[in-house]
Amino acid sequence: MYKLGWFSTGRGEGSKGLLRAAQSAITSGELEAEIEFVFCSRERGETEPTDQFLRMVEDYGIPLVCFSYQKYRRARGERTPPPGSPMPQWRLDYDKESMARLRDFQPDLCVLAGYLLILGKEIARRYNIINLHPAAPDGPLGLMWQDVIWKLIETGADETGAMMHLAIPELDEGPVVTYCKFPIKGGDFDEHWRDTRQRSLGEVRATQGENNPLFKLIRQNGVVREVPLVLSTIRAFSQGKVRIGPNHKITDAEGNVIDGYDLTSEIDELVAGSTG
Repeated sequence: MYKLGWFSTGRGEGSKGLLRAAQSAITSGELEAEIEFVFCSRERGETEPTDQFLRMVEDYGIPLVCFSYQKYRRARGERTPPPGSPMPQWRLDYDKESMARLRDFQPDLCVLAGYLLILGKEIARRYNIINLHPAAPDGPLGLMWQDVIWKLIETGADETGAMMHLAIPELDEGPVVTYCKFPIKGGDFDEHWRDTRQRSLGEVRATQGENNPLFKLIRQNGVVREVPLVLSTIRAFSQGKVRIGPNHKITDAEGNVIDGYDLTSEIDELVAGSTG
């Protein structure tokens, strides 16, 4: 059986929804895999949303390993390093302790599912870990999903998408594993582009923000694809259609190095009728 490791901070509904979707697909036989463990970077009592997530994991009967990042940081008398700064030794030590707690597990593939920590080099070498990024392979990198959408609007992009990439310490810079794309021009999009372009982007952001109709439509078409992409990616791995080869090269079933496995047609079929 194909074994998955599941890393999450369990912060909100997205984390629970992704775990629920994966476990449902496994139970129904849609995914021939099992979640070997869930690792959570928070412990019970830190936040109610995380407590709900942990109860869900236990209800599924999945082995659960909790190790609080914040408690570890405070015990070391440290502060969270600023974004883009070199990872300090204490932060690397947290990863080492995390791996020690996971030493009895041997996952084939690990998924970052709402995991709010950047990986250090050693843990990234130890496991094959994939992460979701809400943009196409040639789209904006290193940004939160909100910033990705604003960048798409700013540049007048014709399309966007979502991708799973290999998680490495450099944020969103790991090799593309799988992806899907969709157009953001044509159909209902064009009216919203015209309305948005009547004012400066700064004014749109200040007066409408994320309620801007173009912003909302792009987000709707993106978010509906995210869970299907994660599940289809796991399925492609479990069926040997895509693999992580030596030196973190992504290959197809024949061992040919590829620039990501295109799942656009499969995802479009899965989400047909779900988008505006």
